[in-house]
Amino acid sequence: MSQFGLSQPVRRVEDARFLTGAGAYVDDTAPADARFGVFLRSPVAHAKILSLDVSAASAVEGVALVLTGADLDETIKNDVAGGRIPNRDGSLSVRPKRPALATDTVRYVGECVALIVADSLAAAKDAAELIEVEFDDLASVTDAVAALEDGQPQLHEKATGNLCYDWGIGDEDATDAAIAGAAHKVELSLINNRVVANAMEPRAACATWADDHLTMVFNGQGVWNLKAELAKAFSLPAESVTVRIPDVGGGFGMKNFTYPEHFALAEAARRLGGSVKWTSERGEGFLSDAAGRDQTTKMLAGFDDDYRMVGLKIETVANLGAYLSGFGVFIASELAARVLTGVYDLQTAFFGVKGSFTNTCPVDAYRGAGRPEAQYQLERLMDKAARVMGTDPIELRRRNFIKPEQFPYKTLVGETYDVGDFNRVLDRGLVEADYAGFAARRAESLLAGKYRGIGLCYYIESILGDPAETARVEIKDDGVELRVGTQSNGQGHETVYAQFLHERTGLPFEKIRIVQGDSDLIAKGGGTGGSRSVTTQGTAINAASDDLIQKMRPLAEEALEVSGSDLEWRDGAWRIAGTDRAVDLMTLAETARRTGRSELLMQETRTEIPGRSYPNGCHIAEVEVDIETGVTQCVKYTVVDDFGILMNPVLAEGQVHGGVAQGIGQAITEQVVFDEDGQLLSASFMDYAMPRADDVPMVMFHHEGVPSTANHIGMKGCGEAGTVGALAAVANAALDALWDQGVQQIDMPLTPQRVWSWMQDARIAAE
Repeated sequence: MSQFGLSQPVRRVEDARFLTGAGAYVDDTAPADARFGVFLRSPVAHAKILSLDVSAASAVEGVALVLTGADLDETIKNDVAGGRIPNRDGSLSVRPKRPALATDTVRYVGECVALIVADSLAAAKDAAELIEVEFDDLASVTDAVAALEDGQPQLHEKATGNLCYDWGIGDEDATDAAIAGAAHKVELSLINNRVVANAMEPRAACATWADDHLTMVFNGQGVWNLKAELAKAFSLPAESVTVRIPDVGGGFGMKNFTYPEHFALAEAARRLGGSVKWTSERGEGFLSDAAGRDQTTKMLAGFDDDYRMVGLKIETVANLGAYLSGFGVFIASELAARVLTGVYDLQTAFFGVKGSFTNTCPVDAYRGAGRPEAQYQLERLMDKAARVMGTDPIELRRRNFIKPEQFPYKTLVGETYDVGDFNRVLDRGLVEADYAGFAARRAESLLAGKYRGIGLCYYIESILGDPAETARVEIKDDGVELRVGTQSNGQGHETVYAQFLHERTGLPFEKIRIVQGDSDLIAKGGGTGGSRSVTTQGTAINAASDDLIQKMRPLAEEALEVSGSDLEWRDGAWRIAGTDRAVDLMTLAETARRTGRSELLMQETRTEIPGRSYPNGCHIAEVEVDIETGVTQCVKYTVVDDFGILMNPVLAEGQVHGGVAQGIGQAITEQVVFDEDGQLLSASFMDYAMPRADDVPMVMFHHEGVPSTANHIGMKGCGEAGTVGALAAVANAALDALWDQGVQQIDMPLTPQRVWSWMQDARIAAE
């Protein structure tokens, strides 16, 4: 196998570009004559707009345009609301209009009210301060559960009682009966705290309108959805819209859907007949980037005398924010339900979700998109159940695991887990984490004035997104071009895709360049999200490679003067069977160009994987809690994952490290906080505690793969797995540290003040 082939730890080729400042991001690629856009955002959470006077702003020197919601209503479909799902009664969820620029009402702090376009950023900012808006303030509500109560402020006329949807899956009656007859009953209520993504590169976009053609450059996770939405909003044929994505500095799900700014910028460019660019400032990002999580959940489970779960009921209230973002309604419902019962053999359960509107920024996908939320709930419940029933948490999980001989296993929600060996992965995890040595470490921590706890999460996730993908390979004079339908946000796609192509075709690794993020170059693609990229794109690359190899066969027959069974493809070349005579594709490409058969040099293939894969794994965290201050720190972290066949071990480990860091951040430090008037109190890094280097221990990653049967590569996605497993592992470890001190209920984030307060309350209660 080549040093650049699959399963080899090839270093990321794109890093040379990024580390030397040669990356090309939205701000780098905007036309030199592009004007600057600045958005005036609502300073209040809920109010009627009585008047909006932009005359003074329009008169500022250098200002080319001030755009309002009324202007958009005149020319485009001024509605960027997300999708809908069915309610339990068969009706559809409520979908209120979400204007790109507010028209008569603002519903959260940070909502776009106007767009100012000027020759300089300073002029645009100066003009924004001169816009006069008269608001008639309305009462606001930011808590999702409170929003559904009687007498609360109403956000949308269509959404009675602020209810967007009431969704459910499973047999509720059978579940209630199973739990009622169970030998043991366990209850648990949890809050999954709201977080913001904080990608290294804030959101940005540049719209250009020329010759009745719209070009939108933005830093997203796929071009085709925005292309379709822009074409619809502006009543344009698809060929009149081009969407491109240059280098992207982080996405994490937050950049995987359309935003109001895209449509306002496009209209401004149309009116001015040029280019308008905008780059969010960090403070804007806190206010306007789609948030993640924000759910309140109640759980009830029944276990028999052998500690086997016989019924599970989960009821969640999900905060959707003020409007529906792209995938907002699906996160807490359909996507979470895919892994409702986790790795456990359970066929009786019910999952109900209510989505509520609040005066907050909309909520959408954040790393894991529903699966971290679901696995957090389930794994916190399993830990609580073990404590309540007086059994070992490891043994409780083993008793309930789906056994290897039960695969393929169809879950009660219709998912088919193809393969798995959960006991094997768990066994490896216990060894690698030195689980047996924990008691000694706990005693040592106590001598240092700290309570130490250990926590386990055995997670599973379901790969999401379009199962189809496109790859286009072309051998050119100066190298090999591979066009793909996914979009790297920093994961290392350029490296691993070149490995795929090199492994399959023998084409020189160093001559392969990846082209992505251009709706004109590939007509259809699925973008990046849901850990789908390498599985779906790798399948397409392999198929395109095979097609190209066969397309080149006639040239090989001519070059080697053989045909039929005498010719075989082996070790990256066409060979005469039983001899050392061979010819590679690069040599055949030269022949094709010389003889005028250039059509043989390109192959585009679209494939669809037959099923989803289900990465799973064991996360074991250890935390220390300072007895005097409540400061909680994750001090040891071990991961054993089953990702099937690893394409590049280094990249997989890097993805896990990043995901775990985000999970630790949410579990211990991160929290979006609003005051009673809907003002964001955590709107900067002075108030929103992103984890620092010393908050995250070295993550010890190990792989115990069971090859997937749902795709011919045998791999399982890994991009979100770190976060899916981290939340419950850290929280369970913290509860383990505090349980003997009388603290029996905790919620994220585990900030010093909260942990200290829980310990004090427990001490007072014990006196």
